[in-house]
Order: sequence, then structure tokens, then C-alpha cells
Amino acid sequence: MDPLFQYACLTVTGIIAGTESGLFGVGGGSLMTPVQFWLYSAGGMDATLATRIAFGTSLAVIIPTMISGALAHQKHGVVDWRAAVPMGCAAVFGGLLGGTLAAHLPGLLLRVFFAIFLLIMAVRMVWHIRDCTVCEPHGTTGQYLLIGFFIGILSGLTGLGGGALLVPILVIMLRYPIHRAVGTSSACLIFSSAGAMIAYMVNGIGVSGLPPYSIGYVDLVAFAVLAATTIPFARVGVRFAHACSGRNLQILFAGLLVLIGVAMLVSG
Repeated sequence: MDPLFQYACLTVTGIIAGTESGLFGVGGGSLMTPVQFWLYSAGGMDATLATRIAFGTSLAVIIPTMISGALAHQKHGVVDWRAAVPMGCAAVFGGLLGGTLAAHLPGLLLRVFFAIFLLIMAVRMVWHIRDCTVCEPHGTTGQYLLIGFFIGILSGLTGLGGGALLVPILVIMLRYPIHRAVGTSSACLIFSSAGAMIAYMVNGIGVSGLPPYSIGYVDLVAFAVLAATTIPFARVGVRFAHACSGRNLQILFAGLLVLIGVAMLVSG
């Protein structure tokens, strides 16, 4: 495959994924992973190896993208660091576990289960819409640690960063206003993606068939091209998010969950 075509595909993907990340507080892996998998597979790479490299590289890109998004959300005062720090710290360990499991186990059943769960959460998001900017979130440190560890495991197993599940949990279970949930998710995913990325790097060292300039299952060339666009466009997404009412943003997020869930079911 022509390298220029590959770079063009990754650039467009990065623009869309970065905007999605800032707008919804998700990692953008739902777009970056399948595009990378398609590019690697089209180049003749084994499907299992292509999947793991796509997961590992997406998680690496999510880290600087979420830093960009979280800093932009922080300017609007919607990042709850009291929740993000314990969730993020627990997510590092969950991400290491999930990434290690994903490097050794087939993920088909998990992806189907996760897709169905996302569709259920999408229905709940629409069913329980609250355009509320003064709702008082509730949650204990123990709950944040448990949620973070669970999100970290899913990040490692699915390569999605975990925000697609974390935002609905914060909104539905802990009564976070949608904008605050998105901002807090952005901060948490910095940690969860880092843990999972390290697992993919370590478990991929010495594997044959990796692209040039790779560290384990992280393709540094694809990382550089994607990050160059996701980082600035994450801030564009943040501006879009705060231009939306809470109700509209929650409906848009539910639509995103449906798209991700259906795509995962089809790919599965």
C-alpha cells in the first residue's frame, strides 16, 4: 500500500478522533483502532498482530490527546480531580492487567459483551436525560478506585481508552452533569491509557513481524502522524462540547455509544 495514502488516512482519522475525544471525553480508539487494523491488514499483516498493534498504538495516541482535552476542559472548570486522580491511579493497574490479558487471549467474546453493554448504556443515557449543571455528584474514594480499576481493564482489553463506559457511569450512577463527566473522563483516561500502553509495549517486545520503529505493539510512525492531528483537534472538540447544552451533549453521546456498539458487533 502506498505510504502517502496510509499517512493521508491516518491524518483524516486523527482529525476526527481528536475532535471526538475533546467533545465526548473518550479516547478516540473506536475510530483509530479499526482504521489502523484495516491499513495493517491491507499490507498483508496477520490479523492478530494487526489487532494488537492497532490497540497499542491507539492507546499511546490517547495519552497526549487526553492531556490536551483535559487541560482545555479544566479552563471551563469541569474536571473533578477529586474523582479523576483515584480513578486514574487504579486504572493504571487495571490497564496493565487488561493489556496483558489482551496480549494472550482472543477478545471476541469480550468485544461482543462490551458492545451490547454500550447499547444498553446508550438507552439509559437517553432515558435519564438531565440538563442539570448544579446537580451534586456523589461518590466515595472506594467507588472511584473500583470504577477506575474496571475502566483500566476494559481499556487494555478493548483498546478504546474506557471513556465510552466511564462517562455513562459518572452520569447515571454518580449523577454527574454531562459536561463535568466528560471533563473528568478526559483526565482519568490519561492514566488508564498509560497503564494499558505499557502492557502492550512490554508484551510486544521481541515479537516478529512488527513495523519498523516500533516499541512492542506501539507503532511510533503511526503514533506520530495520529498525535499530530488529535492533540490540536481535541481542543476543537472541547469548544464544541461547551457550545452544546447538557441535554444535547447527552443525546449526542448516546448516539456515539450506539455507533461504537454496532461497529463492534459487526466487526465481531
